[in-house]
Amino acid sequence: MICPFCNHLESKVIDTRPTDEGTSIRRRRECLSCKKRFTTYEVVEHMPFYVVKKDGSRQPFDKQKLLNGLFRACEKRPVPLHALESVADEVEQYLLNSMEREIPTSTIGELIMKRLKAIDQVAYVRFVSVYRSFEDVDSFLVELNRLRTGD
Repeated sequence: MICPFCNHLESKVIDTRPTDEGTSIRRRRECLSCKKRFTTYEVVEHMPFYVVKKDGSRQPFDKQKLLNGLFRACEKRPVPLHALESVADEVEQYLLNSMEREIPTSTIGELIMKRLKAIDQVAYVRFVSVYRSFEDVDSFLVELNRLRTGD
């Protein structure tokens, strides 16, 4: 590791610990030349993956788009922000763990619906109505009845 003070190429690790989020490692280092201390962070480099849209086009996964959809579904609902961020984190982690580099939007939608249903049923219905593109009232009522019966 290059020292940020004197550009010496060697340092020793004094302390290592995970960050609060557990997503990276914090290392406290000391330069072997100038003896100054500095901090570095190690994070796992994730391979990018792509979302395959209904029309067959592909675009890089964007967690912020997922969160924006959740925000719209939960607008004016008593759903805490941390719950939505948790859903987005869980879905992203599931997708990363799947090792697939191309994920259909249907897979992502199903993952979100399953989690949103447990958080807020009104938000779930809002999300499903956009995701499944209901074309008439009957298809909307079928989904409401499935929600009511617990299917």
